[in-house]
Amino acid sequence: MNRIQNETNKDQIVALEKRLLEAMKNSDIDALDELLHDDLLFVIPTGQTVTKQMDLANLQSGNLKIEVISSSEQEISLIHDNAIVSVVISLKGNYLDNPIDGQFKYIRTWKLFNEGWKVIGGAGIQI
Repeated sequence: MNRIQNETNKDQIVALEKRLLEAMKNSDIDALDELLHDDLLFVIPTGQTVTKQMDLANLQSGNLKIEVISSSEQEISLIHDNAIVSVVISLKGNYLDNPIDGQFKYIRTWKLFNEGWKVIGGAGIQI
C-alpha cells in the first residue's frame, strides 16, 4: 500500500469512527447495521462477549441509552485490508437503568470488504 492510499484509508477510518459514535449516540440501527459485520464479536467492559445482533437489540430496545460520547487519543494502524483503532471514549448514559459515566479504552478492528469497511471485532475496558 503506498503512502497516498494509506492516508486515504486512515481518513476513511477516522470518518467511519465518527459515524459509528454518532450512530451509537442516536441509536441509528440502520447505520450500525451497515458499519458492523454480521459476525462481529466484541468484548464489553464487563467481560461479556456480544454479537452484532445483541448490540443492535440493546440499542433498539432502549436498554442502552447514550447521552454523551466523544473520542480522544485515537491511533490507527493499517495492515493490508485491516485497520486497528485504539481510542479513548468518554461516555455518559445508562445501561438497564444503571448509570455509565467514565472513560473507556477501546480497540476495534475494521476490515475492508467489497461493500466497504466494517467492524469485525474489538474490546473495551474502563480506565
